[in-house]
Amino acid sequence: MTVHRRHFVKGLLGLLGILPRLATSFGSTCAIAQTKVETIKALTSLSNPSIRYKVPGSPFTVLTKDAIDAVVVDNRAVTGEVLQAHRAGYSGIALLRHREQQRNIFVPDYSGLNFEHIHDGTLQADDVLFEPRRAPMELRVINDHRIELYQLPTPHWKLESATRYELMERGAIEMSFECIPHAANYANGYIGLFWASYIDQPESVDIHFLGPEGWIRGISPTRGEKAVHRAIHDDREFAFEAAFAKRLTLPFSFSEHRYREPWYFGIRRGMALAFIFRSRDMIRLTQAPSGAGIGNPAWDFQYFIEAPEVGKRYQMVMRALYLPYKSHEQVQRAVGPHLRALDKHSQ
Repeated sequence: MTVHRRHFVKGLLGLLGILPRLATSFGSTCAIAQTKVETIKALTSLSNPSIRYKVPGSPFTVLTKDAIDAVVVDNRAVTGEVLQAHRAGYSGIALLRHREQQRNIFVPDYSGLNFEHIHDGTLQADDVLFEPRRAPMELRVINDHRIELYQLPTPHWKLESATRYELMERGAIEMSFECIPHAANYANGYIGLFWASYIDQPESVDIHFLGPEGWIRGISPTRGEKAVHRAIHDDREFAFEAAFAKRLTLPFSFSEHRYREPWYFGIRRGMALAFIFRSRDMIRLTQAPSGAGIGNPAWDFQYFIEAPEVGKRYQMVMRALYLPYKSHEQVQRAVGPHLRALDKHSQ
């Protein structure tokens, strides 16, 4: 056998020897990629068709657990014994009360954890800017402690979504939001999503969160001024039209403050209401001093989807914690386990 032929055979044998290793390596890579996809757990009926539910005739349902009563409502108006004059458009938690405080923390006409806006930073008609409030929703009752609001692809943005509200132990409510864009019509290359909670006459309209050097009291002097508090590592820039910012003054009105832990709380009638988020969701804390009239602030938050892909599922998970207030540190201790639990959603 000539030298060249020996080298060819040797090389061929070597290649045959490495092919199984390449296959194994390729399979491992595929498995890793598949694992990454599967880490986005299927949390709602949007992504998990095995979830069983009932669609009631009523536009609301009552959830009760431990010291908490909550009424979840779709975006239809409700008038009756449970909700006397709830306005159309304000889906979410219409009533939240605690054994220690029987008065609803939310403005009765409105709600908390209300899915308010879908936007891309361009000025649109109000029916488009407030599309989650206008497009029909379906109330899905899963069990005594879990409810979902499902919305078909909306007329303009073509965003399909499901929001799960689950009443947990010790005054906590977990909200899981999943959505799928069905059209590539976001002009600035992102989807901005906005939730509002309208608080009924708290002693202070301000919010509290932890900054790099300790507690910060978030103050917004007027609506749309110093309204948004970003994470210390959130330097994302999203394009928007001046006309959009004039119509919706909250989304891009930044304060000088940054938060180091993804949560904040406010105080009302001896109770603390904390909103707690996953770090991965890069939530922007947002506030308005008069969201539902003078003395009724809006304690809000925003979630942005960067470079959305048609047909891909996106997810945001947060918790609301409602408990008697004793001190900032007491609230911080109560929030800690929820921060850790939410982080597990990212693993």
